[in-house]
Amino acid sequence: MRNIVVIDAPSNLGLRPPAPGTVPGCYKLAGALREQRIVQRLGAFEGGVVVPPRYDRGDWKEGDGVFNAAAIARYTPRLADRIEHHVRAGDFPVVLGGDCSIQLGASLALRRIGRYGLAAIDGSADFRHPGNSAHVGAAGGEELAISTGRGQRDLTDLEGLRPYLRDEDVRLFGIRDYDTDREELARLRISTMSVGELREWGVAEMAGAVLRTLEVPVTEGFWVHLDADVLDPEVMPAVDSPDPGGLLPAELAVLLRTLVRSERCAGLNVTIYDPDLDPEGTAGALLADLIVGALGDDHPGRGSGAGSDSSP
Repeated sequence: MRNIVVIDAPSNLGLRPPAPGTVPGCYKLAGALREQRIVQRLGAFEGGVVVPPRYDRGDWKEGDGVFNAAAIARYTPRLADRIEHHVRAGDFPVVLGGDCSIQLGASLALRRIGRYGLAAIDGSADFRHPGNSAHVGAAGGEELAISTGRGQRDLTDLEGLRPYLRDEDVRLFGIRDYDTDREELARLRISTMSVGELREWGVAEMAGAVLRTLEVPVTEGFWVHLDADVLDPEVMPAVDSPDPGGLLPAELAVLLRTLVRSERCAGLNVTIYDPDLDPEGTAGALLADLIVGALGDDHPGRGSGAGSDSSP
């Protein structure tokens, strides 16, 4: 039985400031979910906090590449060290972000170990890169492109391990039906399942079918990346870029549960929820409930480790 280990990765380095003189509030995600007693409810062990560098874009301007790139390049291997330790120990890490750039830490960690896939549950592809956009800058909207080797080398080739993910090992769930990135992703053999397709074919049926393609022996397993903006803004408004037409909580519950309960699932990270945009805490409570429900009492990693320290 694998121990669930909760790790905080409170980095907001990959998002633009919501207003001049402010910083993105998603760095408070981990604290907000801990207020929902997520560690105790999961029966999880403590994995500690990987503290990020200061958010400081300096004199960055459009055309300078990814802002905070040097800080992200320092942070990613440190987060990868923590995740790698627990994966090699046979644990199930649950990484609380943070913006989507924390996914780079998981991808780098697993690349050190072998060949792993990614199941990204995200309202957008996060596939902006210099080959398709003149507005590269925020790594939180570019992490899938960076993970697959597209973008500036100081982020795409950490430790000489480019790419961290192969195109054919990526599955993207929950992208909006109108997203124009889907054409490029299809050419690259990056599979996408839009909200409309999930509903047409049935969330459970499609999740199960795609899961079987992630469990093939060519990879050693896969990681799950959950971006809160996959949910419709009617139920999850507390994200930086709320887009209509998202999944409903019951749909996400089925999808997430199907993926994380696979024995080949190496772990999960959670991103983008911003407590500053959720003054009553209702969206945070929903997100915590969904994660706890997915990693339920019969999850192979569910134990009685609450309050224990499993950090290296």
